[in-house]
Amino acid sequence: MRIYGNRQIKTLAGELTRPTLAKVREAIFNIWQGQVQGCRWLDLCAGSGSMGAEALCRGAVQAVGIEKNPRACRIINENWEKVAKDDQTFQVLKGDVLKRMESLGGDRFDLIYFDPPYAAKFYQPVLEKVIALDLLNSNGEMAVEYDPKLWQPIELEGLEKFKDKNYGKTAIAFYQLSENEK
Repeated sequence: MRIYGNRQIKTLAGELTRPTLAKVREAIFNIWQGQVQGCRWLDLCAGSGSMGAEALCRGAVQAVGIEKNPRACRIINENWEKVAKDDQTFQVLKGDVLKRMESLGGDRFDLIYFDPPYAAKFYQPVLEKVIALDLLNSNGEMAVEYDPKLWQPIELEGLEKFKDKNYGKTAIAFYQLSENEK
């Protein structure tokens, strides 16, 4: 797989992870182009780490990823180590996304990307935990990748959906903190 700057990164063989399609990845970074430089990036259900790698290539100062699959975690580490500059930091946390998010309490991120297995039943619990743990900066944004046939974006107290984009079988819901949460 190739990312920003024509950099080659590794992916996990098989179907254990589903890398974000290149056209979707490019669209997200076009939408967020003015926000990535200098941001703190959180990648939930990081897969191969392509989104975090791209964020690092585009100037994020920090990338944190959570991924359950141990082999995928090793690949994410390799990919992020390959693209990170000396002034950038990164961390990969292995384990269940809901449990590992607990260890981030007190950290705040400018951009959060959440790309779970499409049939996962934990979209709402993850969104609720982002709010409960105060993980999103007041001017931050969160993008949630989903299959419109399997899940529909929801409104939650403290988090509002402000944009929804469709890319064929993949859709992205963009969230920000509600005004009363900022």
